[in-house]
Amino acid sequence: MSRDSATPARPARRLGAPPPGALLDAGERHGPAELRALQLSRLQATLRHAYDHVPLYREKFDAAGVRPQDCRSLADLAHFPFTTKDDLRDTYPYGMFGVPMERVRRIHASSGSTGRPTVVGYTDRDLSVWADVVARSLRAAGGRPGHKVHVAYGYGLFTGGLGAHYGAERAGCTVIPASGGMTARQVQLIRDFRPEIIMVTPSYMLALLDEFERQGADPRASSLRIGVFGAEPWTEEMRREIEDRLDLHAVDIYGLSEVMGPGVAQECVETKDGLHLWEDHFYPETVDPLGDTPAGDGADGELVLTTLTKEALPVIRYRTRDLTRLLPGTARPAFRRIRKLTGRSDDMIILRGVNVFPSQIEEIVLRVPAVAPHFQLHLTRQGRMDHMAVLVEAREDAPAEQRAEAAARIAADIKDGVGITAEVRVVEPGALERSVGKLRRVKDERPR
Repeated sequence: MSRDSATPARPARRLGAPPPGALLDAGERHGPAELRALQLSRLQATLRHAYDHVPLYREKFDAAGVRPQDCRSLADLAHFPFTTKDDLRDTYPYGMFGVPMERVRRIHASSGSTGRPTVVGYTDRDLSVWADVVARSLRAAGGRPGHKVHVAYGYGLFTGGLGAHYGAERAGCTVIPASGGMTARQVQLIRDFRPEIIMVTPSYMLALLDEFERQGADPRASSLRIGVFGAEPWTEEMRREIEDRLDLHAVDIYGLSEVMGPGVAQECVETKDGLHLWEDHFYPETVDPLGDTPAGDGADGELVLTTLTKEALPVIRYRTRDLTRLLPGTARPAFRRIRKLTGRSDDMIILRGVNVFPSQIEEIVLRVPAVAPHFQLHLTRQGRMDHMAVLVEAREDAPAEQRAEAAARIAADIKDGVGITAEVRVVEPGALERSVGKLRRVKDERPR
């Protein structure tokens, strides 16, 4: 997406897509029958492991009247109970572990901002599998041995930084462990160390782009050729914004700490048409987000994942709350794809009876050249009515009259496209708080 209609034509992309089939590992070469047989074998072993070693799973299976031996086909998994984030919180910290602590080599955890954190553990084998799937993801993104990878995900209990780090090393890349924060220094490191790949949240990439421009540097002249972005939903409009401003290939990576971390699924640079799930390690289903009815391939639903090779924390039918649909494989035909995530069922806003997702607002904001892709939704109650204000940052070069026109256009597009009336305020560049990790798009100040 061009920032300005008067901007002259820019040079074509420097990076050509790698040839399909290059650097595929043995798992990516499975035929359909071979993959299904492997999945069933691993699923049966996981169910036995969970039942024998995790008390909560034994209780849940017994209550549902199922045993591991009842799984004779992949379809039989539908008879087993779901796992939710509350299960992990209720057994905090180690109650869901399937191995004794002396076999656990690393612990990660969520932030716990909405309650107790969810704690996950990894055995030596788990860490090796994790590095393998992230390495596979980087190859699918176009990464090759010898590339330098700037990792700007946070390190620590968050899985992003260390997950990306060890996977990039496994792929034969050189890692620059920048972590999050110190935005000006991050940009200087990119300019000095000249990495080909960056791994970061898309919202923080936008903050880095703004910093490039504040430093008087052209982001398109940087060494970056591939951006691997994850940890939050992002739209096709944001992809175009990042690709245009950086002259790189922007691809999506998916993961969640409860299942593994980054590397559960990856978008292939050849097609950029959704994320291929690494189904030899993670078995996917989709269900009605408001119930438990299967949605089926090709239909919108909530993604449910079962680990097939995890030892320290096996998870059975985990309700991710991520909304997507399952599609046939393309660039990696052995594996199904998930459509780019449209949001989370627990991020959905109900405003005066209308269901609203932040991604819907993002798509509208990114169509307006005078504003930057930084916005927040403020929810309040005025009298008896819910009220939503959309705060959007102006671009540095947008004059006052364009800012007013942008606010009016965004409000009209929200009314037409989403079906609600919203107040839109265009604020000064840099006025909204930047995030070094996931960007909190919604501030809900309505009384409970």
